[in-house]
Amino acid sequence: MDRLRNPARLMVVSDLDHTMVDHHDSENISLLRFNALWEANYRHDSLLVFSTGRSPTLYKQLRKEKPMLTPDITIMSVGTEITYGNSMVPDDGWVQVLNQKWDKSIVMDEAKKFSELKLQSETEQRAHKVSFYVDKDKSQDVMKALSEILKKHGLDVKIIYSGGIDLDILPLGAGKGQALAYLLKKFKAEGKLPNNTLVCGDSGNDAELFSIPDVYGVMVSNAQEELLKWHAENAKNNPKIIHATERCAAGIIEAIGKFILGPNTSPRDLKCSSEWKMEDTSPSHEIVKFYLFYEKWRRAEVENSDQSLEKLKAVCYPPGVFIHPSGVERPLHDCISAMKNCYGDKKGLWVWVDRVSYSQISSDTWLVKFDKWESSGDEWQSCMTTVILRSRAASLSDGFTWLHVHQTWLEGPGAKDQTNWLV
Repeated sequence: MDRLRNPARLMVVSDLDHTMVDHHDSENISLLRFNALWEANYRHDSLLVFSTGRSPTLYKQLRKEKPMLTPDITIMSVGTEITYGNSMVPDDGWVQVLNQKWDKSIVMDEAKKFSELKLQSETEQRAHKVSFYVDKDKSQDVMKALSEILKKHGLDVKIIYSGGIDLDILPLGAGKGQALAYLLKKFKAEGKLPNNTLVCGDSGNDAELFSIPDVYGVMVSNAQEELLKWHAENAKNNPKIIHATERCAAGIIEAIGKFILGPNTSPRDLKCSSEWKMEDTSPSHEIVKFYLFYEKWRRAEVENSDQSLEKLKAVCYPPGVFIHPSGVERPLHDCISAMKNCYGDKKGLWVWVDRVSYSQISSDTWLVKFDKWESSGDEWQSCMTTVILRSRAASLSDGFTWLHVHQTWLEGPGAKDQTNWLV
């Protein structure tokens, strides 16, 4: 990863469905809590890796449905595809590794001979992954027989059963664990091996992640029987692997605290800005804190008082300018004043920031870039945002003054609501 010059302080490698993303949490509370924690405390010097069984097609679909952050690395199709950054640039070296002793056409032909197997959709059939559905009570016999047949063809494959229904056939060198091992080896060769790595999962296809030496691991509280059984048989006495008491992303936050890997209090869990510690003050904290207040104001979850808005005005430079995504310029103070009439007007509103990065451009001035997202019901809107902050004194603990905000609409789902997009 070129984004970080030094080894990552922490690398979180997480499965998505029922681990990072809780499909039983309609408001995505635990995911939004993780988002705020990550952007405020970790994005600037750590790595976020999503490791999912989903194909690129289904992964992109999930990102349109859930308020997910942009990972630094995406491992998809049960560890058979590795891509980097927002542009999802593929790792060609990993492709070469997987080509060894693999022939997709033979795998497909032999697997189709089993009547117990039902082929998954075309989007789930990838260059190095063939996927079927099979009933749990028939899975073990099918896996054993198919494995023997493919071995006679001279192929080195692995068959993974997960979720009580999904059967994936991959090259022997593939899988979530091998993909992670490949990345760690690559980082080590570059002198950038992460200081700590935390792997997170809930199902059978995540088991390999917990087999990688020297990583910390968390099985979220809602982990499936197949993963718990694997843990009992293979890693019961490993103190670096825990079964969380919290579901999904909340379990990941729990593990960060349990293993003392860094801050584990999400800004969303703080009742007011006064609870922020002095050492927590940084450009990224400032951005997260500002937009959390904005969200809570419009949801009517903070006190409706002139004093609250005056405090917000106090952090804005009087001649400061806000450039709306539509191109209209307004004084920053006018934008804050406009919030007075919007108290509680969007009680279903959620706001989060993604890809927060910052650089010091003078002794007391910072350039911050990020994507700001809003969702209300089925409506999603996003904009690319640039903010110029100036520290109020020699120490960052004294906070920042907002000098300038410039926003540009991002392509994506949701109508461009010019009137309700305030700042």
